[in-house]
Amino acid sequence: MSTALTGIGSAPAGAASWAPKPSPMTTPWTGQVPVDKPLPEYPRPQLTRPDWANLNGIWDFAVTGRDAGQPASFPDQIRVPFVAESTLSGIQRKITENDKLWYKRAFTVPTDWNGRRVELNFGASDWQTTVWVNGVQVGAHKGGFDSFAYDITPQLNGGTNTVVVSVYDPTQTGGQAVGKQRINEVQPHSGGGIFYTAASGIWQTVWLEPVATAHITRLDMTPNLGDSTLRVKVQGASAAGRSARVTVSSGGSVVGTATGTIGSEISVPVPSAHLWSPDDPFLYDVKAELLDGPAVTDAVGSYAGMRSIAVAKVDNILRPVLNGKFVFQTGTLDQGYWPDGIYTAPTDAALKSDLQAHKDLGFNMVRKHIKVEPQRWFYWADKLGLLVWQDMPAMDTGKTPSTAARTQWEAEYHAVIDQHRSSPSLVMWVDENEGWGQYDQARIADEVKAYDPSRLVNNMSGVNCCGSVDGGNGDVIDNHIYVGPGNTAPTSTRAAVLGEFGGLGYKVPGHEWFPGGGFSYEDQASVSALNNRFVGLLDSIRVGQLPAGLSASVYTEITDVENEANGLLTYDRQVVKVDAARVKAANQALINASRNPAPPVTLPTGQYKSLRVTTPGYTDKYLRHQDALAFTAVVGSTSSALLKSDATWKIVTGLANSNCYSLESRNYPGEYLRHRDFRVRRDANDGSALFKADATWCTVSGTGGVRLSSVNLPGSYLRHIDSEVWLATPGGTHAWDNPATFTEDTTWAVQAPWAP
Repeated sequence: MSTALTGIGSAPAGAASWAPKPSPMTTPWTGQVPVDKPLPEYPRPQLTRPDWANLNGIWDFAVTGRDAGQPASFPDQIRVPFVAESTLSGIQRKITENDKLWYKRAFTVPTDWNGRRVELNFGASDWQTTVWVNGVQVGAHKGGFDSFAYDITPQLNGGTNTVVVSVYDPTQTGGQAVGKQRINEVQPHSGGGIFYTAASGIWQTVWLEPVATAHITRLDMTPNLGDSTLRVKVQGASAAGRSARVTVSSGGSVVGTATGTIGSEISVPVPSAHLWSPDDPFLYDVKAELLDGPAVTDAVGSYAGMRSIAVAKVDNILRPVLNGKFVFQTGTLDQGYWPDGIYTAPTDAALKSDLQAHKDLGFNMVRKHIKVEPQRWFYWADKLGLLVWQDMPAMDTGKTPSTAARTQWEAEYHAVIDQHRSSPSLVMWVDENEGWGQYDQARIADEVKAYDPSRLVNNMSGVNCCGSVDGGNGDVIDNHIYVGPGNTAPTSTRAAVLGEFGGLGYKVPGHEWFPGGGFSYEDQASVSALNNRFVGLLDSIRVGQLPAGLSASVYTEITDVENEANGLLTYDRQVVKVDAARVKAANQALINASRNPAPPVTLPTGQYKSLRVTTPGYTDKYLRHQDALAFTAVVGSTSSALLKSDATWKIVTGLANSNCYSLESRNYPGEYLRHRDFRVRRDANDGSALFKADATWCTVSGTGGVRLSSVNLPGSYLRHIDSEVWLATPGGTHAWDNPATFTEDTTWAVQAPWAP
């Protein structure tokens, strides 16, 4: 429960006239934000206490020069915890590296808190925050994504108290972690690219909480399926040498309990553990008590999920395994931006909705992209059942970070790990992205793995992109391929993941941040084209990349963001662009294929074969070359020797990939079937890497035959249409990509050669 803040009647001057700014786009929750107590939910679900007081709401506000002291007056009002750039804050102004933000409000402490310490908590404030209570500085913090708290008991006066907060945020002009934030105009405008409006100041819940002098500060919980225990390290303040008791229960029934010294690992038995997974996100209740002899002096509530995550060989391919089993991780890139709140979701229901959208679309994973959400976001991921890849927010692009910036970034990364290490949904830390602010990749990956050995580590997402330097270590090798899906191959030490792909764009009139300003990696002409193309990409991963060793994929992206029009949903969350049932079915088929893999499709190398059409009504036609171009033609016993020879191919090991195949002409040895400008033809091998790739085909199982996918344009297939043979793409925009009978037209029966 949240204790009412009694005596708070001394509201900031002008609060009654405060109003949010008109939002350029309204989400379904924009109008549901309370003025006085936005985000009223308890903000720390894995360390709960019954007594607390929410300080969200209207605060006095001022902006001064960056080096100024506390202003004499606070002429404006801001709704905390929405950043000054947002409409929901009521400010909506551009904040630069020359500004300092000032917040002020009054509060009284409930009398039934007497005898306990009072802590002032901040979920997050970006970036350099200093706090005074009744004129006395109680603390200063650097960091935009980690929570912090101060014991303000000595500064309280027994009556009405005043808290003042200053925040300095230089965004990309400083050296700190900024993620996608850039100092831009706050009104919708053209441009911006893949970077968005900055988020300066307090952006997560501020609250008071009474605690005992000796109290619990954190629970580090790690499930151990090997011996059916939950390993819990109870962290505390002023509690050295004390004992802690941890109890795990389910539905009110105790499952296991254990006692140990605070700060040391306590093994709580969880027999016959009910495992957590995206299909069954079962959570146990956890209670931790701080003991003084037999007396309980502090108690907190929490929850935990029993699951394991690792990499292991599955059919001789290194894969991530959840609870010992491989399941393909299909997710989206989630930037966590809002048109009304920017960094802060307008309500808890809104925060949950983006994760629910993933579930509704059949995804089982989400990559939280270079932003760290409030702990309630992780609670919803834990509860709904989504695997989370958590990026550490990057420093600015194109800069070599200073020694001080590196020290700060690593300290903040440690704090982020500590605050979210008990969340069962979080399965991988992503250290760096596309080389942004990159340094010491291998060292950092090893250090993160040592700091949290219970999770996978990705040393660099997008090692193939943008000047990235691969540390060479970690648990996965991660490529970014637009539109993709491309070929990402596992190694002997790392599983293969596709950290970003897709970026299919479709602009919905009336739901654009800056009408006409949107961009994407590949615009789609219609909703139908978007559905066909997107489902085609998922199907391509299922039939091609999954069997070849890919273990996870991250689609860009769940929602449009400002001028990025790549979302499956619009930026205002008002429109789901894609056919949800169709996308869910494609995702489920992909997940199911990873659980029940089809046997690999092999062809007999060194042998001559003919490839027959399987499309009903055309099954007497075969793949042949004529005047160097590929066609299909009716071939029979009475056909000419030339036609029979043209319709015969020698199957050889793939010129560009030994796991795939090339088709050599029977009557033109040294010439191969290849694609060029989408048309398929017979050409002589010129020895170039491009030719070898164009002439290499990977096998995919098809009904009544085999499908042949291009090695350098994975997901595109050898297809006949109107007797011509093309490289066709599901959902593509060319005439030869026509969806009618696409699967049948790309399936070939491998038969005895017409010309042995």
